[in-house]
Amino acid sequence: MTNRRYDLDWLRIIAFGLLIFFHCGMFYVSWDWHVKSRFASDTIEPLMMLTSPWRLTLLFVIAGAATRFMADKMTLKSFIAIRMRRLWPPLLLAMFVIVPPQSYFEIVEALQSARGLGPDHATWLDNFYIKYVTASGNWCDADGCLITPTYNHMWFVAYLILYTLALVLILPLLRRIPAGASALIAGPLLIIVPWLYLTALRLTLFPMFGESHDFRTDWYLHPQYFGMFLFGFAIAKNQTFFDRCVNFRWIALAIALTCWLALIIYYDAYAAAIDPPQWLQLVMHAVRELDAWCAIIAAIGLAHHHLRGADGPLRQVLTQAIFPFYLIHQTIIVVAGHYLDAMQIPLAFEAPLLVAVTILGCWLFYDLGRRVPFLRVWIGLSPVLSTQPERG
Repeated sequence: MTNRRYDLDWLRIIAFGLLIFFHCGMFYVSWDWHVKSRFASDTIEPLMMLTSPWRLTLLFVIAGAATRFMADKMTLKSFIAIRMRRLWPPLLLAMFVIVPPQSYFEIVEALQSARGLGPDHATWLDNFYIKYVTASGNWCDADGCLITPTYNHMWFVAYLILYTLALVLILPLLRRIPAGASALIAGPLLIIVPWLYLTALRLTLFPMFGESHDFRTDWYLHPQYFGMFLFGFAIAKNQTFFDRCVNFRWIALAIALTCWLALIIYYDAYAAAIDPPQWLQLVMHAVRELDAWCAIIAAIGLAHHHLRGADGPLRQVLTQAIFPFYLIHQTIIVVAGHYLDAMQIPLAFEAPLLVAVTILGCWLFYDLGRRVPFLRVWIGLSPVLSTQPERG
């Protein structure tokens, strides 16, 4: 017997998988990113916007739920020790080993010259890596300077560390929240209350702080992501919440898709640097957050309805593999994308090849890391391969 939540496992796998494909897409859209394809355009941007409003918020809800299951099984001291041991090594590995190639190729493409920094030069260590580690590169262009060392895509893990430590301080309070608080998400309030919270943040804090993924200044995203992390912690064992998500899944999906279409029409109408009326901007902020929350409700409801009993070898493997995939994927995309673009091959071959190289590289990274005991903790796995059945 097991009490493991397979639906949450699958949601985590799917959300991280979408993130990997999203970052492959970032190579081909007009939005700012580390490296860019010569084919970059706005063609696939509507498709990218299908998941961008809600994917990361969903991951923090799942992370909060997973934290609840973990915290309820052990003492507070053991919980903190295990959580930090699983998060800190991958973050440090990313900052000082995995992310530097991303920064290097960002510098090369932004400055249009390696300027003696490349790995083909004998002085690469002094000219790039030492400067990267000591924050002394002074790599700047018209848009600003690259601050190093950096965690880039691993900001998610850095935020999880912060939110876990903050959670510990309020854990006794959270466990004393009366069961009657579930009335806040009863019936249509399941959609309305969280939507109002997200919309209030979007209308008040987003104009002032934007989204930086710098933990020191991210005062719009911290209330959003930490709030969703706490929400996930609170509802992890609330079966009524999951039943309501199942009941609302098709309504929520229809609302999310309608909002997505409205956002596409809105951005297309004002793509030519024409400022929309202030009232319309406020309305579309609210529409974006309705899209985000309804998509999350639909995802949770569909997963709980169809995947809560979906165990098997594939789930077991992917549950372990998806975090190492996340750890390495962006560096593979950046490096492979840079060299594939230089090869001048047609887009019809380049894009599938980039995706294939990314998936293969992720698997090789995971497969090597899981087989070497010393490396397991550095890629977010348990120190030794467990032979015990999963328990939550």
